[in-house]
Amino acid sequence: MPVSELDQVRSFNRTVAERIGALSDTFLGRDRPMGESRILWEIGPGGAEVRELRARLGLDSGYLSRVLDALKRQGLINVTPAADDARVRVARLTRAGRAERTELDRRSDAVVWSVLEPLSERQRSRLVKAMSDIDRLLTASMVTVSVEDPTTRDARWCIGQYFAELDTRFELGFDPSLGISAEPDELVLPSGLLLLARLRERPVGCGALKFHGRRPAELKRMWTAPEVRGLGVGRRLLAELERHAWDEGARIVHLETNRALKEAIELYRSSGYREVPRFNDEPYAHHWFEKRLTSPFARRPSTGSRPGR
Repeated sequence: MPVSELDQVRSFNRTVAERIGALSDTFLGRDRPMGESRILWEIGPGGAEVRELRARLGLDSGYLSRVLDALKRQGLINVTPAADDARVRVARLTRAGRAERTELDRRSDAVVWSVLEPLSERQRSRLVKAMSDIDRLLTASMVTVSVEDPTTRDARWCIGQYFAELDTRFELGFDPSLGISAEPDELVLPSGLLLLARLRERPVGCGALKFHGRRPAELKRMWTAPEVRGLGVGRRLLAELERHAWDEGARIVHLETNRALKEAIELYRSSGYREVPRFNDEPYAHHWFEKRLTSPFARRPSTGSRPGR
């Protein structure tokens, strides 16, 4: 990555931190740092499970416990066991906490106005549009991709969502028992594998491969959740599946798809797949694609996060 890009991102981060007051221990003029105010806001009127807060914000368990303890000492929250499972802790705002959250909203609006007010109407429009783009791109950067045991709850949920969408979109519905199989035992090495994409530790996409030695690998179960479409998650899953196919000795990837899945067809074509004659008897397919993998794929350096149809 060019040094100029790294420098620009770091400069942007410093400017944002300064402009919103993140460097102060009295964020928004209150007697607490930004982290405590953010968690108070995230708990919200309906409360939140502690484990959900940790996953949603990517926080260390120890840090989150310290913040919750601080908010409890301030009389702003209570943390109690869930009614249906005593092992699950739920944070809820007290009456004072709800009042404080309302005040934080008021002060946050004032900060936003202080950013927009000095700008012309054209500048405001540019800034808001740029912020929207940055929000989507930063969200995309938080998606992680990793190999998953196909029997886990998250894996089964993703594949279930994939089946449900096909049943809705296909002209005659979808019955997975009629198509070419991709059962859990076929999606573990050496027979195959399943990749799962997650955002804030929630599953948002999947893709699978079936291996046949040096014969073409089969691409299966490609799906992304509606809320992440347009963020490049499908393209990222596809690229990672191709890397794994190469590592397992495959030099060609095959896939078939239904004519109703126009977005998927466009993804495959723009990713170098070419349409070829029918090579299997998949009853739901109208298009058959092939891609030759011509060179090894460089792996990204690990950042300590979870690695990456």
